[in-house]
Amino acid sequence: MAEGWIRHLRGDEFEPFSAGVAPSLIDLRAVAAMAEAGVDIGWQRSKSVNEFLGQKFDWVVTVCDSAREQCPFFPGEITRVHVGFDDPPHLAAVAATDDEAMEHYRRVRDEIRVFVEAMPESLRGEGRD
Repeated sequence: MAEGWIRHLRGDEFEPFSAGVAPSLIDLRAVAAMAEAGVDIGWQRSKSVNEFLGQKFDWVVTVCDSAREQCPFFPGEITRVHVGFDDPPHLAAVAATDDEAMEHYRRVRDEIRVFVEAMPESLRGEGRD
């Protein structure tokens, strides 16, 4: 969702690359939540952070605690930032209904949007490594 928001709201300023420490299939609930907000992420794919090792980045932003703990080292002058958003799939796993599960996705989607709208200032805020 973060990559989708950055491309949609700040794509003229930032080139986002998203990846995970345990990539899988794209989360259909995340696709649905973003579509409700007018952002198509259905074309994105789940990528491993290993695909990007050796590339130069200005920023590495982790958005969940497991990624922060497992993110590999990127050499060079790089700024690492951690922003601890809740993990919607984890929360959805204990939801009683699909509607309840989607509420977690919508809330996190909206929190990520606020963060992206405030970039680059939000990248310099609390939670920076």
